[in-house]
Amino acid sequence: MPAFSLSLFSNRLPARARAGLLAIAVLAYGLGAMRPAAAEVKVGVSDWPGWVAWYVAEQKGFFKKHGADVKLVWFANYTDSIAALSSGQLDANSQTWSDTLGPLAKGLPLKAVLVNDNSAGNDALLVSARIKSFADLKGKTVALEQYSISHFVLATALARNGLKPADVRITNLAAGDAAAAFMAGRVDAAVVWNPWVDRIVRSGKGRALFTSKDMPGLIPDLLVAREKAIQAKRKDLVGMIRAWFDTQKFLAEQPAEAARIMAKVVSMKPEEYAVFLPGTRLFDGAANKAALDPAQGASLQAVAPTIAGFLLEHKLIDGKPDATRGVDASLLAEALK
Repeated sequence: MPAFSLSLFSNRLPARARAGLLAIAVLAYGLGAMRPAAAEVKVGVSDWPGWVAWYVAEQKGFFKKHGADVKLVWFANYTDSIAALSSGQLDANSQTWSDTLGPLAKGLPLKAVLVNDNSAGNDALLVSARIKSFADLKGKTVALEQYSISHFVLATALARNGLKPADVRITNLAAGDAAAAFMAGRVDAAVVWNPWVDRIVRSGKGRALFTSKDMPGLIPDLLVAREKAIQAKRKDLVGMIRAWFDTQKFLAEQPAEAARIMAKVVSMKPEEYAVFLPGTRLFDGAANKAALDPAQGASLQAVAPTIAGFLLEHKLIDGKPDATRGVDASLLAEALK
C-alpha cells in the first residue's frame, strides 16, 4: 500500500508518499496546535483508494444525504495528517491501524470508528521465474523499503512459510527503485505496491509469491477520530459512516465513474487509477462489524499484537498499545440502525 510514516506503516499510498514518524505526531500533540472549528467535522484525507473514495461521497452528495457536515482536508504528505490529528487540528483522519497504535501507546485520545478497507493484493512479494517456492527464496536478495509496510509483508510471508528474516538478504530501496532493480534482474525478489505490482506482472518478469490478500486484517485503513470530536460531533460522524456505506456500494456498482472521480483528485488518468481498485477490499457494514468486534479473529483488536510486535521489534513505537482503548464501535452500531 501506501515507508512507515515518521510512523511505520505509511508506505501504503499508491504514490506511497506516506512517510511520517510516530514521534512527530506525538510531538505535535504535545505542543498542542490550534483546535478545529466547531461547525463541521474536519477530516484528513491522503492518497490511498479507500480514503480518496471520500471524495466520491462528497461529490455524489452522500454526506448531505445523511446530514453530515464534513470538510475534507487534503494532505499531500500523509505524515502531516497524522500530526494534525494528534495535535487537534483535525477532528478525524484517514490513517492506518499501525500508524494509530503508536499514538495510542502514548495515551493520545484517539478511536478507530470505521474500517474503510484492507489492502487485498495491492502489496506483493514478487519473485523471478527461478524462484518456485519459499524454499527457493532462502539466501536470496529482496529489495524493499525497510521498516515499511513492504517490510511487514515480507516478515509475515516468511513467518508463515517457515523462514526467518535472516534467511534472506534485504536491500533497502524506495519502492520505485526496488521495482526497477527487480525488473533489471539486479535482485531476486522485491516487495512493492501498485502500480509497480501490476507493471511487473504484466511485463512477464515476475509473479506474486505472496500478497496482502494472504494476510487479511493485517493492513487495515481507517477513519480515526479524537474522543472530543466523538462527543461533540457524534451526529456528523455517524452520518459520515452512513455515507461511507453508500460510497462503498457506489464503487461496487459503478467502478468506472468512481475511478474518474478519484483519479481527478490525485491527477491520474481513470484507467491508471483503476489498477488500484481490485487490490483494495472496501468494507461494508457487515465487514465493519466484524473488524470492530474483539471476538473476531481478524478484528482490529485481534491483529494489534502482531502489528505492534513488528513495530516494537524494530523500535518504531515505545510501549505496548492497548488496542481495546483505541476502538469505538458505538458509532458504527448507531449508523447501522
